[in-house]
Amino acid sequence: MPVDPNEFKAALSRWGSGVCVITASDGEGRLGGLTASSFTSVSLTPPLVLFCLGQDSTSYGVFERAGSFVVHILATGQERLSDLFASKSDDKFERVDYRAGAGGAPILSGCLAVLECAARQKITVGDHLILVGEVQSALSETSGEADPLWYYGGGYRRLAD
Repeated sequence: MPVDPNEFKAALSRWGSGVCVITASDGEGRLGGLTASSFTSVSLTPPLVLFCLGQDSTSYGVFERAGSFVVHILATGQERLSDLFASKSDDKFERVDYRAGAGGAPILSGCLAVLECAARQKITVGDHLILVGEVQSALSETSGEADPLWYYGGGYRRLAD
């Protein structure tokens, strides 16, 4: 018997996670970006991370063609940035401060940490694309005093000590 999609989503909402924005450039001037909680480390040697991108994402084509991407780990207080990149808005990059990274992908300002990644593998599974990246640089852009932005049960949360 197939799993009801709404029940599946409700069950998954009980898994708390950090929030990140992932950006890319397709090398032809088109930028893409999205908010993700489906991000994880894969390996320390070499340093590999992955995230999952739905095929219905407005940025799907950019990420499919991109040779690199940047993961921005968000801090509390960056809920608006998360909401912007979770939206279908066409002007996301007109509304944020960013610079081009070494691989051409946009690096957003003021995030808790930033990982510049070279795309190593792209695997289609179900209705998602899994992108594996090798971390080329890892930067902590804010002081160690900021807390990570947390998502649980359909909303943003703060971690308690």
